[in-house]
Order: sequence, then structure tokens, then C-alpha cells
Amino acid sequence: MTDPATAVLAALRFNADGLVPAIAQQYDSGEVLMMAWMNRDAVMETLRSGRVCYWSRSRQALWRKGETSGQVQALKKFLVDCDGDTILLQVDQAGVACHTGRRTCFFTAVGETGLETVAPVSIDPKELYGR
Repeated sequence: MTDPATAVLAALRFNADGLVPAIAQQYDSGEVLMMAWMNRDAVMETLRSGRVCYWSRSRQALWRKGETSGQVQALKKFLVDCDGDTILLQVDQAGVACHTGRRTCFFTAVGETGLETVAPVSIDPKELYGR
């Protein structure tokens, strides 16, 4: 019998940088929250702990969602797409997902006159990050 984490890693097609895109979706409402990147260690940490962990390209380090803001993502289901090149994480998001203080990172829509903000700020980012 194969270890589930080993099977997941074998199924994923990481890009040349060793990363795969991961989309976070609220498990009960279907709301798309954010997209980030995962490397092998982030995948393993997420599966091991049940708390979503990403790879921060800017910091070049693992990034456990909510480690500075407290807005954690609890993993409900880990899905791999048909090509193995994208992950869908169904999560239970505590608070907001976006560093701008909005529930979702997808708050800008194309309107008749250009781009428009379609979701309000729920919490001031200064409160989230203490800056």
C-alpha cells in the first residue's frame, strides 16, 4: 500500500522552479479565496499538519497561511487536477484570505469602464500584520 503523501507527490507535475499552483476555495460555499504556490515541502507539510502551507517566492521559504495574521486555512480536501499541474485546496478559512484585508484575493472585476473593486475591505491590514 502506497503512502498517500508519496502518491500525491508522484501525481504532481512541478514546474522548472519546483512549484505547482494551488487554488484555495472555501469548502462549504465554493468561494475562490486565493492562488499561491506550493513546493514539495509545502505539500508534505499541508498533508501532515492539516494546516495549509505554501511556498513564498519573495521570502524563499515555507509560508504557513496565517502565521503572521492569524487568518489560517484548515485543509478539508486536497485535490489534484487531471494533468497534475494544479492543486485545488478546499479549506475552512478563518477570517480573510487576502493580505489587503478582504475575504478573497479576487476582488477586482472588469466593468464597463475598466477595472472596479467588487469586494470591501473586511479588516485593516495594519490590524492583521501590526504595521
